[in-house]
Amino acid sequence: MSGIRVLVRLARVSSLRPVAMMPSRFKYTQHQGVKGIRNRKSFFEAQMQAGQRDDDHEEEETLPSGDLTDVRFLDDRAYDEVAGGAMRITRDIATSQQVLILQPYVKWAAKRQPSLTDVRPDDQLAEASALVHSLPNWQVAKALKVPLESLEKKTLFGSGKLAELKALVTELRQERHLTCLFVSKGTLSFAQKRFLEAEFRLPVMDRYSVVIQILRLHATSAEARLQVAMAELPYIWAQAKDASVTQTRRQGYALTDLQKEILRTRERKLRAELDRVRRQRQLLRQKRKQQNYPIVAVVGYTNAGKTSLIKALTVEDALQPRNQLFATLDVTAHAGCLPCNLEVIYMDTVGFMSDLPTGLFEGFVATLEDAMLADVIIHVQDLSHPCHVAQRNHVEATLRSLAFNMSGGDSTTSQLPPIINVYNKCDLIPIKSQTSSETDHHISARTQMGLDSLLVDIEQQILLATGRKKLQMRVPNGGQEMAWLYKNAAVVETMADEKNPEWLMMQVVITQRTLDQFKRQFCQ
Repeated sequence: MSGIRVLVRLARVSSLRPVAMMPSRFKYTQHQGVKGIRNRKSFFEAQMQAGQRDDDHEEEETLPSGDLTDVRFLDDRAYDEVAGGAMRITRDIATSQQVLILQPYVKWAAKRQPSLTDVRPDDQLAEASALVHSLPNWQVAKALKVPLESLEKKTLFGSGKLAELKALVTELRQERHLTCLFVSKGTLSFAQKRFLEAEFRLPVMDRYSVVIQILRLHATSAEARLQVAMAELPYIWAQAKDASVTQTRRQGYALTDLQKEILRTRERKLRAELDRVRRQRQLLRQKRKQQNYPIVAVVGYTNAGKTSLIKALTVEDALQPRNQLFATLDVTAHAGCLPCNLEVIYMDTVGFMSDLPTGLFEGFVATLEDAMLADVIIHVQDLSHPCHVAQRNHVEATLRSLAFNMSGGDSTTSQLPPIINVYNKCDLIPIKSQTSSETDHHISARTQMGLDSLLVDIEQQILLATGRKKLQMRVPNGGQEMAWLYKNAAVVETMADEKNPEWLMMQVVITQRTLDQFKRQFCQ
């Protein structure tokens, strides 16, 4: 496996120096809005001059190597002020936060006859609580569901419900130091956020901004930090556009020209660096293709057990799965071996989540391409989750969308690789409630139950997708032919020829191209 180990090392990106810290708690300032703390022109110009010097130095340092990514420009105080004003996020999460979670839902939708694909308000509330618990020192002060007529109302809540919630906030403030309000909705409009912050006198966050806070925490490599930084920009631009539409520029809410230039400059640098990341990943894929290693991409909803499954399949002790949302941000490569002794590479990918705009994951396209261009996809699903059917549908729809976008909008070429459905965590539910088709696999990555049949299926799908075949070949025992097959094919089994012990019967897995090379070298 030495060849695979080299490629795996190439696929990893070294972590970087820690980022600059922001104030330890959220601070609410009325009439601050998207703009954040006002930026002084002299400060911005000093940053630009320093950035120019850094750019010159960066070119001298990084161009000769061509492998490392310098992301020092991400540590930008001026940008952090803009992002903090728009998203209410901070780089310092060491101080505890007390969060009130509000899960809005449409009343008439909840009264419909539920189906397997529906997500109940209780399940949405549980996922919102899990998001908060994914951040260290963040605690849920209280979590409750709020029935609404519509999620698009400017004030979001009606007058009666608003008064009830304000009384609850006052009560919680007396009991504990409430620091934040989390409205578990994909994104809040600028008008909704401005109204709610003025009413509750608290920073208001939506699902997008909370997920960004989690991604910032888990982004340690250069590649991950670039992708998270790129994912922040669509939200900030959308908030700024909404602020302009609501005609609040004269009240000091919209972005200044300097702040817009900060965002444009940052976006240009991010796109340039992510393009470089994409080119590097293309080179890695080409190297793997030259080495003829089959690729198995492992995808799924966040916290479904993707990393746990890869650890079980590869027996890689260095892998440390975590019971957290978005624990994996980098696409990492892990060497494994199939029952036929064929070496494969398992690609671990970032998890998906519903009720989030597609713009949040657009920054991860450079790494998700590895999954879309794999030979086989393993779709890991948490069978113990009450919404596993809805989660499965969301992941499948996201994969189809990614394939369509990668094909340039051509539906005829946007075909997905073969998908193996794997139901994980089946040890947590009764056997009688486990129903699926014959092609699906019920497994437990923790107890390693069901892995043998899964490996057999992976092997069959890989052989079919890559055009490999199993053959039995008769070669001289200890000859050059035997050594050549050990080097260029996967040897399943060997045994001495019963009729002539000087010959060896070798069962191998081999591609047609490699077989043709063998014939040209030894059969002429």
